[in-house]
Amino acid sequence: MPAIAAIGAAIKIGGAIFGAGRAKREARRQRKRARALNKKINHLEANRQDVINPYDQVTSLAGMATDLSSTMSNPMANLSVATKAAEMQIEQADISLANTLDTLRATGSGAGGATALAQAALQSKKGVAANIEGQEKANEDKRAAGEERLEQRVAAEKQRIQRINISEGAREQQAFAQGRNIEFQTQENRDNTKLNRLYGQQAQAQGAAAAARSKETSSIMGGINALGGAISGGAFGGGGAASAAASGGGGLGSSNSLLGSGSGLLAGAQGGTGVSMPGSLTANYGSTNTLGGQYSFSDKRLKNNIKLISVSDSGLNIYSFNYKNKVYGKGKYQGVMSDEVPSSAKIKDNNGYYKVDYSKIDVEFKQI
Repeated sequence: MPAIAAIGAAIKIGGAIFGAGRAKREARRQRKRARALNKKINHLEANRQDVINPYDQVTSLAGMATDLSSTMSNPMANLSVATKAAEMQIEQADISLANTLDTLRATGSGAGGATALAQAALQSKKGVAANIEGQEKANEDKRAAGEERLEQRVAAEKQRIQRINISEGAREQQAFAQGRNIEFQTQENRDNTKLNRLYGQQAQAQGAAAAARSKETSSIMGGINALGGAISGGAFGGGGAASAAASGGGGLGSSNSLLGSGSGLLAGAQGGTGVSMPGSLTANYGSTNTLGGQYSFSDKRLKNNIKLISVSDSGLNIYSFNYKNKVYGKGKYQGVMSDEVPSSAKIKDNNGYYKVDYSKIDVEFKQI
């Protein structure tokens, strides 16, 4: 029966170790994947486009507005007085007077007749002169009015063209700025989408790594519990676990046993071909000798290289030591001797060796 129990325990422990190893490899793979994704994220973040101001190239269009006052003039400024008619009138009066005098000399007529004749001729000339002067004045007014209307039309056309140029220039600048902004936002959205996808993949990888680590711990705990149950039940023979470990004979200590130093499942603790307990167990449970419980083997008979290194606040001696049989732990440890702690903090196993509950004393059990 012990042999059957030992085989069953060994199968459980072997399965636990295999599951822990597989979970550990999966956790390592997922961590590597998460690191690769993080590298991609950092590269994408470092090479994102610069934030732009889409309006930084907008310029003032004030230069397109010109002063049109130089194209305007006063068409009335150069109006002239119609003097030709007056000059003609004076000339005709002189000629008429001269002719009249000549006639008077030739005919011997009286001065009164000559005067009347001259006045009649002058009056006729005045009418002609006045008519000419009126026509000239009317023509000048019409020419000035036409010039004014023409200048107004030219100025209005120039203003229209100027408004079109300014409006079109503003439209082009606005369209250019909007185009740059659309281009920037499109690339930004693409980068954000890619980043979000990478962040999601990274979170998934990190979650998978955490789940694998949890599975690894569960597998290890299952193996520890199976090992503890097998040892406490005497499944490995040889008078129990502790005595076998102390004597180096059958059971745990044997080089041919399932958990021994030669080729057993825990042979790695002594450099054999088996699998050693991972370091995380030491951190969580003190050492592999806890066997799934909160007690650690602290019997002086199981230790060597004992050296006092300190004293706790409650007065307990703190030692450094090695276990004689590496199945209880490989390397140097810190702890107490079971014969120096209160009875309430220790128990005796079936083989007569004491284990200490370190949660009840002010000394930490750890590998150093």
